[in-house]
Amino acid sequence: MAELILVRHGQANSHATDEAGYDRLSPLGVQQAEWLGAHLRETNPHFDHVFTGTLHRQTGTARAMGYDITEQDARLDELSYFALAQAIEAQHGIPAPVDATEFARYLPQVIEHWARGDLADVPETFEHFTTRITGLIDDICHHPGRVLIVTSGGVIGMVMRHTLGLDIPGMSKVMLQVMNSSLHRLEHVHDMLMLGTFNATPHLDTPDRAHARTFI
Repeated sequence: MAELILVRHGQANSHATDEAGYDRLSPLGVQQAEWLGAHLRETNPHFDHVFTGTLHRQTGTARAMGYDITEQDARLDELSYFALAQAIEAQHGIPAPVDATEFARYLPQVIEHWARGDLADVPETFEHFTTRITGLIDDICHHPGRVLIVTSGGVIGMVMRHTLGLDIPGMSKVMLQVMNSSLHRLEHVHDMLMLGTFNATPHLDTPDRAHARTFI
């Protein structure tokens, strides 16, 4: 049996306007990761493997948690959000959101257009994104033991789609709910993935850490 613990990276540079500018942890993001690492050390600290993508915010989160990275795999890298946003505005006239309420309506539109193949000249098709994430998770399930996977919200959304058979709108809603430094537990048993925990933040649940519960 394999137990997979997925973690979304800590808060990144939420004021960025491109992929490179976004890809660094904010001071709060580092703190979120440190708190999560402390929680794991107090509960169940051992992992047989530690995977991250190649992005700085992913590797930085794992290290701030206090873990040595076993393997970096680019299949765990996030979808190219800024490129998708530029494409949907240029090709369909849908501008980027200005607040959280607009973003909650905007992201499902982006994912829907992308999944239908309606966005041209983007770095990756939806089909390729699906294949790389599901292929990676299926590969990791062949690693027995407890596996830590530090990745991003879009990747976690796709993993939930793969596990639960979600449609595109359902996956989009899941992606909107994935908090920074949140925990998601899967078990590979009876030749299938089973969801045990979604979007847990035990390291942020005390009232004095309410300010640290972030989505972007």
